[in-house]
Amino acid sequence: MHYIEEIKQYQPINEQEVMDKQLIIDYVECHDQVLTREHVVAHVTASSWILNQTHDRVLLVFHNIYNSWSWTGGHADKEADLLQVALKEAKEETGLKRIFPIDPHIFSIESLCVNGHVKRGKYVSSHLHLNVTYLLEANDQDLLFEKVDENKAVRWFTFEEVLGAPNEEWMVKVIYQKLYGKVQRLITQGIL
Repeated sequence: MHYIEEIKQYQPINEQEVMDKQLIIDYVECHDQVLTREHVVAHVTASSWILNQTHDRVLLVFHNIYNSWSWTGGHADKEADLLQVALKEAKEETGLKRIFPIDPHIFSIESLCVNGHVKRGKYVSSHLHLNVTYLLEANDQDLLFEKVDENKAVRWFTFEEVLGAPNEEWMVKVIYQKLYGKVQRLITQGIL
């Protein structure tokens, strides 16, 4: 299925997702090359909320640019299979070799503001990440490795710790709390 069709089929769970889903659809349908970061105003990205095998811990990386614990994820870079983007980025950023989708469908959708920053010696202007998130699973006994050009550390967090670790207030309140809540509902419903 084409990624824009998958986004269109996604059922938002709150007002943030309703608004961001429509923004992403409108933007993608009006602009070319949004799968590349050469489209400097906004481009498509994919992120991961990675649970361990017992679904009671979340894997985060300490992101160099944001100076905060965060999920894994990255740019599509012309790849239209956004699940594959999420898996590739998760493996690269954590060093894990075995990461699997719990569900192959989009788990969350969001438009993320990225402040201007320097990356690899070059200034990158502020822009939007038109992001989809996938729910993935990995074994918390497997070895973790930093990707030193992107993060300083990789670590598993309990559910009690995960919302207190990141220092990006908006990400915690709007995105991570939403993801945490969705996982808790799936656990309560016996789906996870």
